[in-house]
Amino acid sequence: MTPRPDTAAGSAPAVELRGITKALPGTLANDRVDLTVRRGEIHALMGENGAGKSTLMSVLYGLLRPDAGQILLDGREVSFASPSEAIAAGLGMVHQSFKLFPSFTVAENVVYAAEPRRFGLTDRAAAVRRVAALAAEHGLAVDPAAKVGDLPVGVRQRVEILKLLHRGARTLILDEPTAVLTPAEADALFGVLRSLADEGRTVLLVTHKLREVMEGSDAVTVLRDGRVAARLRTADTSADGIAAAMTGRAVELDRIHPAGSPGGPVLTVEHLVADGVRDVSLTVRAGEIVGIAGVAGNGQSELAEAVAGLRPATAGRVTLAGQDIGRASAAGRRAAGLAYVPEDRTAVGTAPAATVAENLAMGHHRGHGLLRPGWLREHARDLVERFGIKAASAGHPAGSLSGGNLQKLVIGRELAHEAPLLIVEQPTRGVDIGAVQTIHDHLIAHRDAGHAVLLVSAELSEIRGLSDRVLVMYEGAVAAEFTREQADEHSLGLAMAGAHPPHPPNPDPAQAPAPVPAPVPAPVAEEAP
Repeated sequence: MTPRPDTAAGSAPAVELRGITKALPGTLANDRVDLTVRRGEIHALMGENGAGKSTLMSVLYGLLRPDAGQILLDGREVSFASPSEAIAAGLGMVHQSFKLFPSFTVAENVVYAAEPRRFGLTDRAAAVRRVAALAAEHGLAVDPAAKVGDLPVGVRQRVEILKLLHRGARTLILDEPTAVLTPAEADALFGVLRSLADEGRTVLLVTHKLREVMEGSDAVTVLRDGRVAARLRTADTSADGIAAAMTGRAVELDRIHPAGSPGGPVLTVEHLVADGVRDVSLTVRAGEIVGIAGVAGNGQSELAEAVAGLRPATAGRVTLAGQDIGRASAAGRRAAGLAYVPEDRTAVGTAPAATVAENLAMGHHRGHGLLRPGWLREHARDLVERFGIKAASAGHPAGSLSGGNLQKLVIGRELAHEAPLLIVEQPTRGVDIGAVQTIHDHLIAHRDAGHAVLLVSAELSEIRGLSDRVLVMYEGAVAAEFTREQADEHSLGLAMAGAHPPHPPNPDPAQAPAPVPAPVPAPVAEEAP
């Protein structure tokens, strides 16, 4: 990629970190890290979960004070005691969890704490004009009067970027910006980032997604175990090269796993209706992974929640291993043999204030009677080792783990109990390349042990690589069904967009093989949803 005039040799870097060292409880998160980012550059910061990326960006943005090292902006040494000082110096950060007020309008969120004034009061009309002008200038289509709580996640991210631009940010830090975006939204975001870079702004991108890095960045710095493992120009490297630098080993990308050997039905859903779900029928058999694809907001998560008992159904029947669980509580469904990895690992999947050991025991603890500290430690030690969870200790709060390690905690906990049915949503969202491969291997092993897996993922490569069959949801209903041979990206994309499906669904449970006996726990008493 041709350097821009303001990135020519001899000009001061937009951002330069020299020898940054930061120790956190139980770990040296950054160990003498050097990072140089040129003005007008999209610079990706990559590394496995726990490699020190978020800590380094927190130091740069004034959320943490370094133990040693220097920060230079445009050649001038700075020291930030808070994010407000970093913002005043021209830095802006979009966090993985957006910092927006859902009840405020777009304009109110963008100008919050930096409102235009008239006669000492907030000039709301000027705020709307300012946001509309910024949105038009940078290709960030938003309605300044819309309530943020009513907006899809991709538009909310545009609001976060507009906040930074309103405050005059010259360097933008984005932490896992596409973790909650559809492929189309991610492509649109990178178009915006490229236009900002072309204007002379600098973008620092913390991400795990190699395709986006290869297509959208100018340079890459890779961290491993708190140290710089590689500094690369994107045009001169490959996805395999970056993955090897991140993990220290060769990684097989976009692997298509061998097909399973399905047996009899484990999960049967008949004409299920719930908020966001319209008359869905499907079957998942023992030894089979059924993938659910679709553009975000078309009912995939709502379907998973309805089957798991977290969303009340208004009609339909749900059967697990021959037992009707449609009126059972979420706890009753787990007792009947359902394991669940939710989309939101922080708010739903874990209790962040509880310890790692306590979280690893949750959900299945009722069968162990009084939970002895010795059993908790031994159980945690086994799962931490088996699933490669990086934690300072099992006694630390789960909220202290990186996002990827928290995901491994949830998946390890749910796989550990050999439940006949596993429902897993977004299993590798925000997870590094090495951990993606490990999680996929665990899911395939779970399937090959004779369990049924219902997989919901926004990553088409993940759906295609793991699934024995693929169902596409559109506007709350199953719009198409594909065998693994039929599930190419073009056909899936057409069905996801609502085009006439080339392979219409045939979900009639009567068409499936006769059920086979499956081990199930004691019967569950029916309860009101």
